Amino acid sequence: MPAKSKIPKAGEPARAATINDIARLAGVSKKTVSRIINNSPLVRQDTREKVETLMREVGYVPDPLARGLAFRRSFLIGMVYDNPTAQFIVNMQYGALDTLRGSGFELVVHPCDSRSPNYIDSVRRFVQQQKLHGVMLVPRVSEDQALADMLAEIGVRYVRIAAVSLDAPERMVVTHDRDGAAEVADYLQSLGHTDIAMITGPRDYRSSIERSEGFVAALEARGITLPPGRVVEAGYTFESGVAAAETLLGGKKRPTAIFCGNDEMAAGVYRVAMRAGISIPRQLSVVGYDDSPLASRLWPPLTSVRRDTRDTGRISAAMLLLAEGAPRQMASVRPHLIVRDSCQPPG
Repeated sequence: MPAKSKIPKAGEPARAATINDIARLAGVSKKTVSRIINNSPLVRQDTREKVETLMREVGYVPDPLARGLAFRRSFLIGMVYDNPTAQFIVNMQYGALDTLRGSGFELVVHPCDSRSPNYIDSVRRFVQQQKLHGVMLVPRVSEDQALADMLAEIGVRYVRIAAVSLDAPERMVVTHDRDGAAEVADYLQSLGHTDIAMITGPRDYRSSIERSEGFVAALEARGITLPPGRVVEAGYTFESGVAAAETLLGGKKRPTAIFCGNDEMAAGVYRVAMRAGISIPRQLSVVGYDDSPLASRLWPPLTSVRRDTRDTGRISAAMLLLAEGAPRQMASVRPHLIVRDSCQPPG
């Protein structure tokens, strides 16, 4: 007869409990334990409570990959990203985990370099090896139509997070970056600023395009033109913000306000202003975008456009958990300006 599995006693080498251990100790079948793990209604309440208590006592955690094999589907949600801002990615993960907690699904992440010639093939391998239930596409990879086409070709559901709608409504979470940037323009003009500069993100990022065009259009609607010399492209990083600020603040005639495409670049402006003895906001008003934790930690606290990244992650993951064929609509996350102490009327 085959040896019975057992949970190690004190002093024995530790071994993770298995579903067979739980079934044996609870005096039920392995199938019953499996039904309880997957929230099946075909189990008596007293049996469910007994087995769940036992699982907690022995620290049993179901393996999502094994469950996927048993049910011919995966219990894994993937998040694919190529983004230089670490806090943005962390907040997106937190939001996804908020949704997945208690659902039986787990989150796996795949950072990639979208400029690499074989990055789409690497994403394909990741998705197929993990047998993903669905994929969250985070900017900038969400803007790549070839990547979305590949996922559709292999039959994997996905959700794209982007500044504008790029796909079928049921596959989109739109962040409306143009509207957020327009609100910044209106705010700076209301303070009396007319000599305004802008530090943009990379020109091949859709978010950068939308923020730049939204800002310029809103200023022009109020009779303010942004000269080419007042626009500097950077890379959404602190270091690139420093370099851009040195260009804008190194001349004889400095702008009275700078709008930065994200908070990391705004922090770079703070660094250069401090070194040059330029007072924020008395001599220079600064506005960022994202309202990351960094915004409230700078001194003076940074006025910034809030786009709730954590909520975006929650919504994206929730869309992937909807049953196949269930009606899904395009989701929106609206930005709004958070006014702090980094701006005042020009001196």
